[in-house]
Amino acid sequence: MRCEVVAIGTELLLGQIIDSNSAWIGDRLAEAGIDSHFQTKVGDNHQRIVLAIRTGLARSGAVICCGGLGPTQDDITREAIASVMNVGLSRDAEMVASIRAIFEARGREMAASNEQQADLPEGATFIPQRRGTAPGLICPVGHKVIYAVPGVPHEMQEMLERAVLPDLMERAGTVSTIRSRVLKTWGLSESRLAEIVAPRFDALAASGDATIAFLASGINGIKVRVTVKASSTAEASARLDEEETSLRALLGDVVFGTDDETMESVIGDLLLGAGLQLGVAESLTGGLVGSRLTEVPGSSGWFRGSIVSYASSVKFSLLGVPPGPVVSGAAAAAMAEGAARVLESDVALAVTGVAGPAGQDDQPVGTVFCAVHLDGSTSVTELHLPGDRDRIRQYATISLFDLLRRRLLDRAVNAGAGGAIATGVGVADPAAS
Repeated sequence: MRCEVVAIGTELLLGQIIDSNSAWIGDRLAEAGIDSHFQTKVGDNHQRIVLAIRTGLARSGAVICCGGLGPTQDDITREAIASVMNVGLSRDAEMVASIRAIFEARGREMAASNEQQADLPEGATFIPQRRGTAPGLICPVGHKVIYAVPGVPHEMQEMLERAVLPDLMERAGTVSTIRSRVLKTWGLSESRLAEIVAPRFDALAASGDATIAFLASGINGIKVRVTVKASSTAEASARLDEEETSLRALLGDVVFGTDDETMESVIGDLLLGAGLQLGVAESLTGGLVGSRLTEVPGSSGWFRGSIVSYASSVKFSLLGVPPGPVVSGAAAAAMAEGAARVLESDVALAVTGVAGPAGQDDQPVGTVFCAVHLDGSTSVTELHLPGDRDRIRQYATISLFDLLRRRLLDRAVNAGAGGAIATGVGVADPAAS
C-alpha cells in the first residue's frame, strides 16, 4: 500500500512555518514499510484541499491529512474530507462533552467554536485526543482511507503512533520496514561519486534489492544514501551493512562517516582513541573551527582550545609567525606550530586565507592555507575555494578537519612516520559541495 501526506495550512505556503510534520511522517511510514511517493502542501481553501485529497487517493491507497482540525474559521479539513467522501457532517454530542471536559480539567471555559472539532463525516470514526483538544479522524473511502491528524507536532506524533500507523499497517496486510543509511563523503564532486558508484548502482537497479541516491549537502559534502526494504529491522540492518561494505570498497577514504556522524565527531573519536590533545590557530574562520569542535559532546577530553589570531600582529607576537605575508603556507605552518606550543597540544591545526571581499598579500579571494602539525611534522595544503565569504569560511573549516582526519588515519597505519613540511595544492570543485 502507498500512502501520501497532505499538509494543510496557508502558513506553510507562505514560509511562515516550516513543514517538519511531513518529514517526520515520511520517516515513520518508511520505518513501517509503507511506500510514500508524494507529499503535498495546500492552503486553507476548501476546493484546493478537496483536489489535493482526491489526487492523493487516485495515486495511493491512503492519505494522511495534517492540520486544519482546530476551532477557527480557517480550519476546514473536516468539511473538505466530507466533500471527498460525498457525505454530510454531524456533530457528535459525546465528543463535545469530551472536549469540554478537557477544558474544565485545565480550569478553562470552552469557547463555542470548539464544538466544531466534534463534527464527524458520516462513516468516519474519531481518534481521541490525548494531548490537545482536536480529535483525529479515520475516514474509509471504498477500499481506501483518509486519516486526519492535528498540525501541532507533539499531538500529531502521538496520534500517528497510537492509531494511524497500526490501522494503516493492518490495512496494508504486510509487515515490512524501509531503512536507510547515509554515507557522508568529502572531496569529490557528485558527478565523480556517481561514476565510481555506477557499477553498484546499476546492479541494485537491476535486482531491486536496494536503491542508491546522492544528496548534495553544501558545506557538509555529498551524502550517498542506501535504502532497503525488508521483512524485519534485523534483516534491513544486515543488508545495509553489506551495501555499506561494498560502497566503502569503491569509495575508499572519501567516506568520513555515516548517518549522524559529523567530520568533527569523527576526528574527535580518532584523537580520543590515540590519546592525543588538539589545539587550533585560526584566522579567516574567526572562531568557526573551535565552535564546531566544541559542539561535539565530550570534546573537552581531546580539545585544548582555539586561538583566533585574526590580526596579523597576534600571529606575530603570540604564535611566532615570522614577519611577512600572513596568507601563505609558511604562515600557516608557523601558526600550527605556535598553537601546539602555546596550547601545549599534541596535534595542532591552523588556517589562514582570504575570504573576501578583496584579496590580500597578492592572493585572490578563496585562497586558503591549511596546516596540520602532528608528531613533529607539519603538512600544509593550499586550497582555492568557491563561493561567498561565508561559504569560503565553511569550506575551509571542513577541509581542515578532513586533512586532520586523513593524517590521523595514516598515523594509525604508519605509526611514528615523520618528515619535513610538506606542501600540496588542492583546488576545490564547487560541485563537490
